[in-house]
Parts: sequence; structure tokens; C-alpha cells
Amino acid sequence: MTFRPRRIQLALATVATGTAVALTAAVPSATAATGPKFLKPAELPPHASSAWYAGPVTAGQPDPLPVCVGEALPSTSRHRAFWTEYDTNALQVTVVARNTTKAADFAALLRKKIRDCATALEKQYPDVSATGRYYGKLAVEEGAHVYGLHTRTTWGASDIALMSVGRDGRTVTFVKWARMGNFRHAQVADFKRTTKTAVNKLY
Repeated sequence: MTFRPRRIQLALATVATGTAVALTAAVPSATAATGPKFLKPAELPPHASSAWYAGPVTAGQPDPLPVCVGEALPSTSRHRAFWTEYDTNALQVTVVARNTTKAADFAALLRKKIRDCATALEKQYPDVSATGRYYGKLAVEEGAHVYGLHTRTTWGASDIALMSVGRDGRTVTFVKWARMGNFRHAQVADFKRTTKTAVNKLY
């Protein structure tokens, strides 16, 4: 029998999908009522067998932190978790910076974290094989960039995530969609539409 090291499980918690992750993310400790608007469940990539569900918009960093960008997120973040009844979950995190320059710098930092993520995961976790892809820039407000990340472990787990970073003025949003599978299961066109909607809703 193969046992999954706990440290790897925690690192990949928001790439791997499942009921436990979804329910954990759905129980926030505090609710944020003001600020930029967030995605609604119906605005996420459609699931073939389930509706999407959402927790409230919540102040602070998500718990668990999302893979790739988690440690870069400030305490002033606001987030909303989404899940389906099966093997798919999503997350949106929004940060309002003091000015547009700081917002642009923060968006660039998140993009770098995502670009470097596959290499960083493989260096930190020898049991993980990771591959990243760049799906291009979207023409929405100050722009949004879309990425993919596939992870596979030596015990056979295979997960695919799509991530995006977008900005409108001094507000930056990070969106993640994830499920079990590989790049063939990535709903890239749908996720691009979701990303455009997320950025357009910031103000």
C-alpha cells in the first residue's frame, strides 16, 4: 500500500479536488460585505453533472492557501470558494491595492508565481510531476492572463487546474478552477469567459 506524505497533500490541497476540500472551504470564519463584486456560481465553467455552489465572500486569506500564489496573498485579501457535487472546485481571491502601480506590481508577482509553480513543486516534492501552460492574455480592462497546471503523483493522483490573474485599476483578482484529470479535461474556453466576467465585475 502507498501512503501519501501529508506535506504533499497539503501543498496540493487546492489542485486536488473532492468533497472534503470543498466543504472545508465553504465554512468561513468571517464575512465581507463590501468591496468589488465576486463571481456567481452560474458564471463558472459549466459542469456536466452538477450545479455550482458558493460560500459567502469572506475577508482574509483562503484556508487552505491556493497552490502557487498562496503565500503571496496579503491579509487584506477577500475570497469566495465554489464547489460542485463531484470532482470540481474553484476559488476567487481579490485584493485592492493602494494605487494602480502597486496593483500592477502585485499582479506581476502573482503571474510570476504561477509561471514558476511547476518547477517549484517538483523541486520541493520529489513525488510530484508538474507541467504548466500559458493560455494567453485576455483583452479585458487592464488585462488578464490565463494559465494551466497539471500535477501527477507517484501514487497515481492526477489533477488539472486553470488559473488567471486580472486587473482593473488598483484591484487585482485571482481565479482558480480545478478538478481531477489532465489537460484534456481543462475547460479553457469556458474559463476564459469566467475570467473576463470576474475582471469586468471588479468595478
